[in-house]
Amino acid sequence: MKGKKIVKVLVLVSGGIDSTTCLALAANEYGRENVSALSLYYGQKHYKELECARKVAEYYGADYMELNLSSIFEESSCSLLRHSSEDIPKESYADQLNKRDGVPVSTYVPFRNGLFLSSAASIALSKECSLIYYGAHGDDAAGNAYPDCSSAFNNAMNDAIYTGSGNQVKINAPFVNMTKKDVVAKGLELGVPYELTWSCYEGHEIPCGVCATCIDRQRAFEENGVIDPLLRQEEKK
Repeated sequence: MKGKKIVKVLVLVSGGIDSTTCLALAANEYGRENVSALSLYYGQKHYKELECARKVAEYYGADYMELNLSSIFEESSCSLLRHSSEDIPKESYADQLNKRDGVPVSTYVPFRNGLFLSSAASIALSKECSLIYYGAHGDDAAGNAYPDCSSAFNNAMNDAIYTGSGNQVKINAPFVNMTKKDVVAKGLELGVPYELTWSCYEGHEIPCGVCATCIDRQRAFEENGVIDPLLRQEEKK
C-alpha cells in the first residue's frame, strides 16, 4: 500500500493576523516540515510587518524567503508606500468607501495580490510546492475596498496559475468568504501566536488604534470575547 502523497505548501506571509492564521492552517494540515513562507517588500512605509513575518515563520519552523518588488510600485501614489505624500486615513474602510464612489481605498496597492501570487507561483514551482496559501478574506473585499481579495479575483487567479503552471500549482484562500472575526476564531482554535503579529499601517512601537486595519483587528478580537494580545502587552507596561 502506497503512503500518503506529500504536499508542499508556500504561504504568503505579511506578519498580520490573516496570513499568520493561513500559515498555522497549512502547518496543521500538511505538517510544518512541508510549509514554506514568502514575504514581499513592496515599498511600504515601515519594515515592522516583515520583522513580524520572520518571527511567525520561525515560530512554525517554516523555510522563510523575502522578495523585493518595490520598484514596480514607484509610480503609485498609494498612501501605504514610503514615497507617497498621502496620509494614511484614520477611519474605517466603510467610512472611507462612502467618500470614494466605488473606487478602492487609498491603501490599496495596485494589483498587489495579483503580483504577489504570480511571483509565488514561480517560486512554488521551483520549490516543488503544489499549493499557495494566502490570507484574503471577505471583509477586505467588501465594498470594493480591496478588489484583489474577492472570490472572483481568487477564482480567476487560481485558473490562471493552474493553467500557466502546467496544472502543477493551485492557490487557496481559505478565508475568502469569511469575516475577520471568523479568521480570529479559527486562529484561536489553532493556538496562533497573535502576540507575534502586526496589523497597523504605522510602524511605531504600539498600534495606532485608529487606522482601518487597527479598527478591524480590535473589533475581530472583541467579537470573539478576547483582548488583542498586543493590547495586553501594552497594558502591562
